[in-house]
Amino acid sequence: MNLILYILIFIIGMLFGSFYTLAVYRIPKRQDIVHTHSYCPNCNHKLGFLDLIPIISYVVLKGKCRYCKNKIRPRYLILEMLSGLLFVAMSLVMDFRLETLTITKIIEFCFMILYITFIILMAGIDKENRKMDKLVSVYGIVISIMYMVYLCIVEQANIYRYGIYLILYIIVLIFDTITLKKYAKNSYVIGILWMIITMIIFTGEYITSNAIICTLLAISFYLLLHKIKERKRKNKKTEKQIANHLSIGFFLGTFNILMLLLVLFVTNYQRI
Repeated sequence: MNLILYILIFIIGMLFGSFYTLAVYRIPKRQDIVHTHSYCPNCNHKLGFLDLIPIISYVVLKGKCRYCKNKIRPRYLILEMLSGLLFVAMSLVMDFRLETLTITKIIEFCFMILYITFIILMAGIDKENRKMDKLVSVYGIVISIMYMVYLCIVEQANIYRYGIYLILYIIVLIFDTITLKKYAKNSYVIGILWMIITMIIFTGEYITSNAIICTLLAISFYLLLHKIKERKRKNKKTEKQIANHLSIGFFLGTFNILMLLLVLFVTNYQRI
């Protein structure tokens, strides 16, 4: 019976993965992600039901649009598969089984899905556009406040601890407002701060700090490799120019999810 449960979770994950690809493409363009029908970005033809079945449609159509025959980027297939696997992995490390299923565990799992959605959208948009999207940040803040209220009321968590995070949100919001008025644009650094605070609320200080350390190491390694390559080129880029193209949010989100899975796995293994 648990196998059927995990298959169902995998299918749900794939459906979310299909939504993530749509949202990562449309949100930066400020296009509707709920009511507007899915369409091919090349020929703008509306896609039918058979064109939207996660993974299966891509395989059957051989990675091409049914109407214009233009190639579909493999990232759609990859993200759908990874999303399904991520949902299953999260359910396994959270000990999400029929024998141990409770309302509390279901609520916690639903919150983690909402959080994963936030991380994937932030990381995906940053990877594609090098941008920390403010609308997604607002979504992260809303689910964070909901989660803090749930923890404080239902699980009797330390209200003062989460009160500090709420104050941090307010401080960053003030700085964001000042920056927006002064420069009339979104600040990438402030977006990163929004993301880090949300990460701390959902995954804790330990996981978040390790994700930040891994991100710094990955960026340092990337800059080192880029510097080695630049020595062979005539038109060399400065470190500042290279850094301006680094998707920090993508690295943060990726390492945060990996660290979360690792810590939950170790915790459950020790219980066993």
